Amino acid sequence: MTLLYSKTTLGALPLQNHLVMSPMTRSRAIDNVPNDLMAQYYAQRASAGLIITEGTSPSPNGLGYARIPGIYSQKQVAGWKAVTDAVHAGGAKIFIQLMHTGRVTHPLNLPAGARVLAPSAVAAKEQMYTDAEGMKPLPTPTAMTEADIKTAIEEFVQAAGNALAAGFDGVELHGANGYLLEQFIRPNSNIRTDRYGGSIENRGRFVLEVVAATVAAIGKDKVGIRLSPFGVFNDMPVYPEMESDYAYLAEKLNATGIAYVHLVDHSAMGAPPVPASVKEMFRRAFKNTLILSGGYDAARAESDLEAKKCDLIAVGRAFLANPDLVERWKKHAAVDAPDMSTFYTPGPKGYTDYPALAG
Repeated sequence: MTLLYSKTTLGALPLQNHLVMSPMTRSRAIDNVPNDLMAQYYAQRASAGLIITEGTSPSPNGLGYARIPGIYSQKQVAGWKAVTDAVHAGGAKIFIQLMHTGRVTHPLNLPAGARVLAPSAVAAKEQMYTDAEGMKPLPTPTAMTEADIKTAIEEFVQAAGNALAAGFDGVELHGANGYLLEQFIRPNSNIRTDRYGGSIENRGRFVLEVVAATVAAIGKDKVGIRLSPFGVFNDMPVYPEMESDYAYLAEKLNATGIAYVHLVDHSAMGAPPVPASVKEMFRRAFKNTLILSGGYDAARAESDLEAKKCDLIAVGRAFLANPDLVERWKKHAAVDAPDMSTFYTPGPKGYTDYPALAG
């Protein structure tokens, strides 16, 4: 048996193989509440070792995109419980990705009373789809006060507790792709002059405080984080100190004892590649589980596992279009391509109707 399909562990958590289903926004949560269609979607893919859910907001303020789920209400917790039960019945473990979108949102996608918050009042030079009025430019956010920062940390902690109540095996903090945690890390979106801005020690403070508070609430073995060094998504340009900044974060995250770091490389989708030196640095500095993701096929996944470049391999779009991806890769069967036109549309088309192998 190849290493990819062999049993392993994430800390003390047993996994049926080394394959992780990446978090992917799918915009099927009507009124931001997980539903039976979503439970079916995740259950279809429960041959993965670990599933990481789509980005899920810990707060009404973090609901950046149309129809993304939250986990701050009891109705949402109940909806997610159906998902975790279905996934566990299929053999996989499941972490929820906590994604506060920060400045990457539009008021038309937010419920009444929610606010567009970010480290600084700097708008991202992007557009966003709204169900109400189509594509809209992103607004200038309100710079968070220290009271807002404290509240946001408390929201992550509450969401983590809600996640365990919903049956999740753990939480992944979304520190990648230009969302709130990364907005604090990066100097273009964080121009603060207080203790949360300036040096990497200050820009990294919010992220590390969220990690520490979440660990205190649910335990270090149930917490992971996703990072995207050299990622440029959502107006996050590369800057000269990138490598040293993330080296600092790697050391600090290792000291927390969290379960994993999930490094994403979006070069398969046109972003700059994450240098091998950065991946190797995380491998040296972070002693627990390292997950790599970014355009993997079976052969490259097996190769990187054999070379001990990482402990788990995360796959996104291939899992999206192939609910039985593990079996297809095992059998060297053809892999279906995803229908991009249905990535974010409501309903089952392009979501739960991808076929499994015949027989």
